[in-house]
Amino acid sequence: MDLDLILDTFGKLLGGAVVTIELIAPALAVGVVLAMVLAVMRMSGNGVLSRISRAYVFVFRGTPLLVQIFLIYFGLGQFRPLWEALGVWDWPLREAFPCAVIAFAMNTAAYTSEIIRGGLQAVPFGQIEAARACGMSRSLVFRRITVPIAIRQALPAYGNEIILMVKASSLASIITIMEITGIAKQINSRTFAPFEVFTAAGILYLIMNFAVAQGVRAVEWRLTPHLRRRQH
Repeated sequence: MDLDLILDTFGKLLGGAVVTIELIAPALAVGVVLAMVLAVMRMSGNGVLSRISRAYVFVFRGTPLLVQIFLIYFGLGQFRPLWEALGVWDWPLREAFPCAVIAFAMNTAAYTSEIIRGGLQAVPFGQIEAARACGMSRSLVFRRITVPIAIRQALPAYGNEIILMVKASSLASIITIMEITGIAKQINSRTFAPFEVFTAAGILYLIMNFAVAQGVRAVEWRLTPHLRRRQH
């Protein structure tokens, strides 16, 4: 094992880590907004909206992310006349990067909507009833009771989803995006040292996911002061 090559490769992969973050950050941001809409639709009591949400989640959780990336990047090009008529062909559907962001956002939205729904359903009904008994309005109960508790309940699972998305970002290299795995493949094609090259890539993914896990843990610690008091 060539340690010098691992260190040299690690340094070169840092640029790919920046691309990975640029890819995942907007996908998570768009995905969580879409997930909120899907969760509200699912819990709205409206049969049509609930079925649309269920169908979306079923499709995007039931098909591989790589297939979704291929469908968006390669498949949507078959409908070029339609996109040109709508005026959206010029940028988003031509470039690999926005297509990857769209695919990741739509995929994570399906999983995150179920996490949000589970968090909302885990709010103890007794606390909601107690808040209403104190004279709180529905909007105030939702803002002061339901949302904070739901966030605390959903945070660990959402942290896992972020980690999964960081790892899934390696699939973007299939459509020529030079993130961590893409650069690692490029280096391996020159050095023919897969063990050293992909060991460096694996270490970088571990560091990134460790940072994510620690960040989620810090937020969870911040949001649970009652648990901190018990531990002291």
